[in-house]
Amino acid sequence: QFVGLFLGSGKAIHAAGPSIIVSYLIIGTMLYFVMRAMGELLMYNLDYKSFQDFAADLIGPWAGFFLGWTYWLCWIVTGMAELIGITTYWDFWIKNHSLATLLAAATLFLLLCLNLLTVKMFGELEFWFALIKIIAIISLIILAIVLAIIGLKSPSGGAASFTNMWDHGGFMPNGWSGFFAGFQMAAFAFVGIELIGTTAAETQDPEKTLPRAISAVPARILIFYIGALAAIMTAVPWNEVRPDSSPFVQVLGLVGFTGAASVMNFVLLTAAASSDNSGLYSTSRMMYGLALDGQAPSKFRKLSGNNVPRNALVASCLLLLCGIIFLYTSDSIMQAFALVTTVAALLFLFSWSLIVVCYIVYRHKRPDLHEDSVYKMPGGVPMCWVVLTFFAISLVILALDPTTRIAVLITPIWFVFIASMYFVYRHRTQRKEGLR
Repeated sequence: QFVGLFLGSGKAIHAAGPSIIVSYLIIGTMLYFVMRAMGELLMYNLDYKSFQDFAADLIGPWAGFFLGWTYWLCWIVTGMAELIGITTYWDFWIKNHSLATLLAAATLFLLLCLNLLTVKMFGELEFWFALIKIIAIISLIILAIVLAIIGLKSPSGGAASFTNMWDHGGFMPNGWSGFFAGFQMAAFAFVGIELIGTTAAETQDPEKTLPRAISAVPARILIFYIGALAAIMTAVPWNEVRPDSSPFVQVLGLVGFTGAASVMNFVLLTAAASSDNSGLYSTSRMMYGLALDGQAPSKFRKLSGNNVPRNALVASCLLLLCGIIFLYTSDSIMQAFALVTTVAALLFLFSWSLIVVCYIVYRHKRPDLHEDSVYKMPGGVPMCWVVLTFFAISLVILALDPTTRIAVLITPIWFVFIASMYFVYRHRTQRKEGLR
């Protein structure tokens, strides 16, 4: 999911300057170890198909319940962020916030209709959408290199140059406060990275595909995240990047390619639609899976004639519309985006942390299986504590920042709610077992 990179990196660059690259690199490194921990767990028991499975097995049913529902909410909130991105891209052309919001709702309705048709339609759409995203990033990197070599000057006077990475106030122009301010959007930019592991675990030969997929993560981070950010700040000085729109579109406009900027905006619109399409697919299947396990209402386990979980899909879409309502009543698109992405980042931090905790429990309960593992996590348990410490520090950083503090304060409401739902679920389960 690239909405955090495509739209949110402008805010991150504005806050941290070129040092935002270090933020992305640190968070990417920590998440690589989360992926390695998850990889060893999935490899040790090939019956696991998701982290909800090993959380329930290693920690207890409550952990599976919490992780399953929290991960579902992760994608609901992320989908809301994608809708805000879609609104921003429509607004680039029509310059009308209210109309852009309605067009975003229409885009969501179109995606719902396509998802209701057939599962094959989702696969076809995602193939082309993913290809467009990759081409957009690689094209930007190539363009930045060419512009830096020829030293093209923008209409505003700034020149494309590799020295933009340390000129204009230095590599960390806003100091440590600016560096830490970029953490929130950097964390959100990596949401969905864990799907690389769970998707590979569902292939016909996970013993080969899973290690291969996770081992490719560092290269993907360097190319698609670090490479893209470096390209943006090479093409134009970091202080010319505005925080209120996509830097991918801005760069082309700042260097004088106004027509190309419109084309890039269309590319990013399709990319955001792709991410929302994935979100609809993922959340509906998660709700369907929870219903099959008895952890969600039985109406969500029903399939349509073409094997689509229609009820779960429609319910997920209606919840995403809450994001449209929130956006429509918000004073600022980017203010709404900051709140929604912070909530999503916090929920994902919880999910990633629980994966690491599962690994620590696994090492304590089944040390013999770790010794026989063919895909051991580098650093083992000590590295897990490093990752958890980093996540705790990230939480403190988000709590101290005035723009993200409100999300830190309201997110615990979800955990109180899901805890109460678990007690209801457990009571019903125990009652049914007592009647047998």
